[in-house]
Amino acid sequence: MRTPNRLRGEGPARLAVGPRPRGCTVTLRSAIGALLGVALLVGCSGEHQGPGTSTDVQLPEAHVAARAARQAEAREKAGVASDKQILFGDLHVHTTFSPDAFMTSLPMMGGSGLHPPADACDFARLCADLDFWSINDHAEGITPAHWDETIEAIQECNARAGDPSDPDSVAFLGWEWSQVGETPDDHYGHKNVIFLETARDRVPRRPIAAPRPEFRVAQLPFVGRLLFSALSPFEAGIYADYALYAEEVASVAECPTGVDTTSLPDDCHEVAAHPRDLHAKLDQWDTPSLVIPHGTSWGLMTPRGFDLARELESGQHDPERQKLFEVYSGHGASEVYRDWPGAFASGEDALVCPEPTAEFLPCCWRAGEIIRARCENEDPGAADPEAPGCDEREVEARRLYLQAGAAGHLSVPGADVDDWLDCDQCRDCFNPAYSLRPGGSVQNALALRSTDANGVEHAYRFGLIGSSDTHDARGGNGFKEFDRLENTEALRRHPLTTRLMSVGSEPEARSREIVLSEVPLQGRRDMERSASYLLTGGLAAVHAESRRRESIWQAFEAREVYATSGDRILLWFDLLNGPTGEAPMGAIVEGQGEVPRFRVSAAGAFEQKPGCPEFVEEALGPERLASICLGECYHPSDARRAIERLEIVRIRPAGPEGPPVADRIEDPWQVFPCDDEGDGCSAEFSDPEFESAEGEVVYYARALQAPTLAVNAGGLRCTYDEAGNCVDVAPCYGDARTDAHDDCLAENREHAWSSPIFVRP
Repeated sequence: MRTPNRLRGEGPARLAVGPRPRGCTVTLRSAIGALLGVALLVGCSGEHQGPGTSTDVQLPEAHVAARAARQAEAREKAGVASDKQILFGDLHVHTTFSPDAFMTSLPMMGGSGLHPPADACDFARLCADLDFWSINDHAEGITPAHWDETIEAIQECNARAGDPSDPDSVAFLGWEWSQVGETPDDHYGHKNVIFLETARDRVPRRPIAAPRPEFRVAQLPFVGRLLFSALSPFEAGIYADYALYAEEVASVAECPTGVDTTSLPDDCHEVAAHPRDLHAKLDQWDTPSLVIPHGTSWGLMTPRGFDLARELESGQHDPERQKLFEVYSGHGASEVYRDWPGAFASGEDALVCPEPTAEFLPCCWRAGEIIRARCENEDPGAADPEAPGCDEREVEARRLYLQAGAAGHLSVPGADVDDWLDCDQCRDCFNPAYSLRPGGSVQNALALRSTDANGVEHAYRFGLIGSSDTHDARGGNGFKEFDRLENTEALRRHPLTTRLMSVGSEPEARSREIVLSEVPLQGRRDMERSASYLLTGGLAAVHAESRRRESIWQAFEAREVYATSGDRILLWFDLLNGPTGEAPMGAIVEGQGEVPRFRVSAAGAFEQKPGCPEFVEEALGPERLASICLGECYHPSDARRAIERLEIVRIRPAGPEGPPVADRIEDPWQVFPCDDEGDGCSAEFSDPEFESAEGEVVYYARALQAPTLAVNAGGLRCTYDEAGNCVDVAPCYGDARTDAHDDCLAENREHAWSSPIFVRP
């Protein structure tokens, strides 16, 4: 049986909701309407939401074998000599064991119900057909019981995958360390921690969290639960379940400080204040682990002026553990560097609003324009004669915007999405993160060098991966572009939720002072505006000797990995004449004695058929197929999409007094158009300028696929005037201004990014 789906023209994809267990026993006759909801909530103690049970089925051997056979055919057509398999996965998956994921699963937030770890296993293996994935719930909200259940769920998922020497999928254990600072000086950002091992005696006994007290208390108070239970009586149970979850998290005591992590009690909440502390604690457990930075350029939570240079220079970077970098997710790309005015401002300079350029409109400047326009349109009879003039208010608005930091948008009362135009957005970037912070981009990271007191040079040598950052347990959800409100982090909040959140936000002709420390973290985020930048997720790809867990981990360690924006593009990038022979993407090549020669090859992703393979439909059944997979699966046809062009980025060495970062990043350095009819594209090139290099040169490749439609690929969908200024926007709203079935599709050139090859003469 096939579940009806919009991709086949058979109606909406949102057919069912995830499980919403109820722990309340109240007779229907005891109340009606609102009284029933109140009675249900008051009479309900809530139920502990456990990991669930994944589907006990193995993928057909012929199905798994077909993956390798198709790749072998593509390698042969591309002339690639390597016989390694390319395996696709997602190393950033949240379930409702994360506080924010549980919150957004509630009906008041437009959620479709709970999705525990078992759902993540089923989606990864059956819906998305992934070769590997990892669970990364926020450590700040994982109780000791939830950690035990997470281990249990990952072990169960691996058991479902069959023979460990040749599993149909590999599940890795992990968590997310989710630090957020108010200023560039105290911000490090989010990092996923993953482990090779899954046995209880081989992994930490508790997750290690960042200091995030707001994640450890209920975001929805009792009055709110009562209100929404009254509005939707038969959904009272899930609000009670949320209350119990929040109570479970809050009840875990903080671990004692100054004690070796291996000597701490199992049932306490452990915190690492900064990356160096996190790395030291992981060292004590003496088990293989990796720490993967992500979200470093997301303006949604990254302070203006943030620069990865600080982490490198302060000794917070562990090169043996931080080997991978998430360049793409459902929050967009964190690839490119831009030397925008004010982008790296700190200290007193952070309160100076730069003028706009042809490429960039600062939001602080736009705040002044909004207030000035309101001032000039103010009714003279209603205006306060003692209030400052429009010139003074405009200047004040810019200052107050910057003073408010990440909550700057709150300083302009009642400003809507379209008022801000495209301020702080990258106009010429591929699927950029919202309010891109270029100091957190991978290009900036790869260009940075730092020399310590002993004269030792330090650098970031990251392999690049993509992932989803799904909070609905749907890892690898970018295989088809549909259902914006389920397949991205966009929310369709209950109208009352939106109304309550906008209380006190009527437009005024003067900005207001916002004290950032007094605004809860969730309240700082401009969720409605950022909704236009939420996409289906990316993928991590590895070149591995086999499907075994250890083989995939070896690829992680060697940085023989690459990222895609969601499509399963095949990509190879090799140095052909290294000192010891060929060197693959991710390699660090010392002593290159001749002009380096490279080869890059790519083949497009398979076009997708609607629906799901028959064995998936039979394994899950219609109800679970709808609630977990949304009625759609990875279901490749025999036709590959065309690769449009290959691009090479070169980052030249800094030298003792070298040029600034912007002048050393050559993007693109070389471009190779492709005449691809589905068989792929290859190019060879060399760098004759390398011989004069005075340090390490970094090269990485991009493959751009021919345009296809993608959810939210148009961002704010600006209308530009002749001078290139954005004069109007058509946002993809989360509320009723955009139809719930409108996926805001736009043309998109899906990308694949190789890991760099680091070449030192």
